[in-house]
Amino acid sequence: MVSRSSTTSGLPAPLLFVLGGASMYVGAALAVGLFERVSPAGVAWLRLAGAAVVLGVWRLAAARARPGRSRWTRRRVLLAGAFGIVTAGMNIVFYEAIARLPLGTAVAIEFAGPVLVAALGSRGRRDWAALALVVLGVGLIADVRLEGSPAGVVFALLAALLWAAYIVLGARVSRGAGSTGEGIDGLAIGFAVATVVLSPLALTAAPIAGEPLLLGSALALGVLSSVVPYVLDQVVLRRVGRARFALLLALLPLTATVVGLVGLAQIPAPLEAVGIAAVVVGVALRRESPAADPPG
Repeated sequence: MVSRSSTTSGLPAPLLFVLGGASMYVGAALAVGLFERVSPAGVAWLRLAGAAVVLGVWRLAAARARPGRSRWTRRRVLLAGAFGIVTAGMNIVFYEAIARLPLGTAVAIEFAGPVLVAALGSRGRRDWAALALVVLGVGLIADVRLEGSPAGVVFALLAALLWAAYIVLGARVSRGAGSTGEGIDGLAIGFAVATVVLSPLALTAAPIAGEPLLLGSALALGVLSSVVPYVLDQVVLRRVGRARFALLLALLPLTATVVGLVGLAQIPAPLEAVGIAAVVVGVALRRESPAADPPG
């Protein structure tokens, strides 16, 4: 997404993920505060719409500054649209999950998807052992939460599946972009398509339509929770490939737990803490072998 001459080119990938993850989860913590007025799906749509507007303006400005980019083929538009819809679906079920579960708990379950992609990308014994630890961690968390909020666990597992799809599609969109500007175009088109397809969800945001402050805060989530982390995702996808990208993403449950603790006063139960720790240890066990090239 960002040219090699940009300031991000000299930053290590783990640091980029910490910055992106902190932005995403601080945004998620802010979103939780809106759930009393707007449904989680409505907040997710507002986040998506805000991101689509910002990226659309960014795309138009970049097009004027750098005319003559390669044309978008029908296949690339469909791929970008599919990426946007999958991303939107991931956001919706994730918000439904954190409406019912602590932030760190939901994120730990959700990261089963990226760790599975990482294991499939290398097929090494240590990677499968790492996946086993993550599955164990998710099982411990689910054992705590199934009795109190089975729907939250189901939504978090759905988010895990959609996150795996997001990684695969995101890699294809990233590799299909011949330049930084075209990568921005992919996000802008994908989010715009998803915003239109899921526009019926806008009706659920009606309770704050007459409150500019709350509406502006919800739309600002698009920048904090989507534009910043997803742009950084594309930077790292292009740099390290799908398998290591999934590994780096899987380092973030601890970030989410800290944000939930500090921002929402969410303290994990002892067994939950063990489960989250198992996820982190599993990620640490993951061998950093050369990245498999993303498909497409």
